[in-house]
Amino acid sequence: MLGISWIYLVVIGTEIVLSNVQHKKVYTFKETLHNICISLINGGLDLAVRGLYLLILTFMFRYRIAAIDNSFLYWLLLFIAIDFQFYWMHRLEHFSRLFWAVHVTHHSAENFNVTVGFRASVLRPLYQFIFFIPLALLGWQPIDILLMYSVAQFWAFFVHTETINKLGILEYVFVTPSHHRVHHASNPLYLDRNMGMVLIVWDKLFGTFQKELSEEEYEPIRYGLTKPLEDASLSNIILHEWRNLWRDLQRADIGMTEKIGYMLRPPGWSHDGSQQTSEQLRKETTDRRTSFVINKRVAPEPGGSEFGELRQQSR
Repeated sequence: MLGISWIYLVVIGTEIVLSNVQHKKVYTFKETLHNICISLINGGLDLAVRGLYLLILTFMFRYRIAAIDNSFLYWLLLFIAIDFQFYWMHRLEHFSRLFWAVHVTHHSAENFNVTVGFRASVLRPLYQFIFFIPLALLGWQPIDILLMYSVAQFWAFFVHTETINKLGILEYVFVTPSHHRVHHASNPLYLDRNMGMVLIVWDKLFGTFQKELSEEEYEPIRYGLTKPLEDASLSNIILHEWRNLWRDLQRADIGMTEKIGYMLRPPGWSHDGSQQTSEQLRKETTDRRTSFVINKRVAPEPGGSEFGELRQQSR
């Protein structure tokens, strides 16, 4: 554990140096402190419930329906299965508001650096083990499941950086810093994209992939939430979406169907259409980009920026 801590410190220090060389301000003291505090809260909760969910997974393992005798295949398939289940858990966290209320903490950082990997979804330990249950039933030892998940998270930590550009052929298979910058962006075109932890292939297979575009192709990346937090206190970072959800559930003009919609439908859904989901925002942006490109081809303006007008319309 001490050795891993030193690795983190070296990586953080290296990123600070590189970002300064590149004239990028990617760290603030307050946000970095919040990232560390959130990590400690998440880790404490995980330790508190780990014994319970290990018991549950061990119980399920007794009723396993398969077994893999070959050691190499055992670990290879476990890695693939862990990454696959994470994709669907992560996707649920983005497409169901109840789970988004947990995960939004991770996306609220307005700077993007490796310490954002510490900014964990605080309450995730209360339900992530449910996604491990099928793995135990398929014959993987609970302790091995947790070990492989920890190893995969190690990769996921290091993709939170602006200092590394695109990685060539690796971009086709693995989640890279470029892919994950898209994931953390609040630009409409980038919302709810690139959900994978280690492998990007799931996003390409299931329609949630988006490559990082240059500023000439789209617009500069904006990190954080589509509506930045006015109160950046630690408690509000963790609890603000729960307060918003509770406020919507207390509305006097809706029934049980609408209340369930506010809990389980995507963030931004509203019973009266007064808000927009990420899918609606992305479609609106895509339609504008398509219309703008067509219009520019029909009547080009000398010296004009192809997406300059679009960027103004999208804000």
